[in-house]
Amino acid sequence: MWAFIFGGMIILAIAGFVFLWTRFQKFGIVNRLSGNRKWLRRLIALIPMFIFGFFIWLDTVNTVIVLLHMAVYWALTEAVASVVKKLRRKNGDETDNGKETSIKSNGGPYIVGIIVLCFELLYFCTAIYLNYHVWEKDYQLSTGKNIGADRIRIAQITDSHLGTTFDGEGFAKHMRRIQETHPDILVITGDFVDDDSIRDDLIRSCEALKEFEAPLGKYYVYGNHDKGYYGRRDFTADEMEAYLKDAGVEVLKDDVRLIDDRLYMVGRKDASDGGREEISELMSPLDASKYTVLLDHQPTDYAAEAATGADLVLSGHTHGGQTIELALAAMLMGVNDKTYGIETRDKTTFIVSSGISDWAIRFKTGTRSEFCIIDVR
Repeated sequence: MWAFIFGGMIILAIAGFVFLWTRFQKFGIVNRLSGNRKWLRRLIALIPMFIFGFFIWLDTVNTVIVLLHMAVYWALTEAVASVVKKLRRKNGDETDNGKETSIKSNGGPYIVGIIVLCFELLYFCTAIYLNYHVWEKDYQLSTGKNIGADRIRIAQITDSHLGTTFDGEGFAKHMRRIQETHPDILVITGDFVDDDSIRDDLIRSCEALKEFEAPLGKYYVYGNHDKGYYGRRDFTADEMEAYLKDAGVEVLKDDVRLIDDRLYMVGRKDASDGGREEISELMSPLDASKYTVLLDHQPTDYAAEAATGADLVLSGHTHGGQTIELALAAMLMGVNDKTYGIETRDKTTFIVSSGISDWAIRFKTGTRSEFCIIDVR
């Protein structure tokens, strides 16, 4: 499957590269510089493509995303411009003298190209801001069960992928901000680290977690990136666990904790772990009269989790879809039970957070980075 996806992306990237090269040839400044000599126009239009090539060498994934976005939106804008032009001609607003209004042989402005470049600049500047800035997302829930207080406040962070959008000190800054909400419980629902995370950032982040005050405890479950895929990190998963435990964070791997005889915290192994228990087996011994919070990194087991009667299920993994196009593709392919937000099935409330960082993609569109504050009353 992944080979098919990557192969398709390579083909699309090549097609997008060629398409953009032909479009850069239409700019008036290119025509003026080339003196309308076709070979020189093509050569000059290669300059921005060489720039693309340089950034592909530096950051393949994100440069290809920018390139494909630009190619698709450019093609759509030209299609719309063509339809508008035909309608104007039909209505007698302009005469057909064989010239294109968007491409002028005398070096005039290529309107479509200017519009697309301005739009793309605004689009990706906004996408970077949505990714690197972190918002607070609040949820208000109610229960008929006795939770031993009028309210229990849960702070959820997920998908920090240390080293992508912030380092260890950046993580500490976020934790200080979350501390200001005075949560009773802190939960980390996976992908705490990434394949390129470094030990120094891990140590600083765990120091911040150690300083963090949560009267009813701090809990962590594994995500699919936490054990690492390529073995190139300068620390192991076992060492990461040791740092977390030293910070007072309980690592839950198909484990249950009864908190102050008031509620259960259930932490599942990640769905990528072939050895994890069925949720029905994990939940069956529990007292159903007590409120149950279930941590599961990937939101892919809703039916089974709702069948257990769990009260609240917290997940991450999806990054809120990351981009509009990826979110739509994930929805059409049924990759996850939910991409973002809150949903209730039977008596179970499910929340998927977009996370406080990202993975390989440095943009977020249609979503934004966040931590969650969940009040259960």
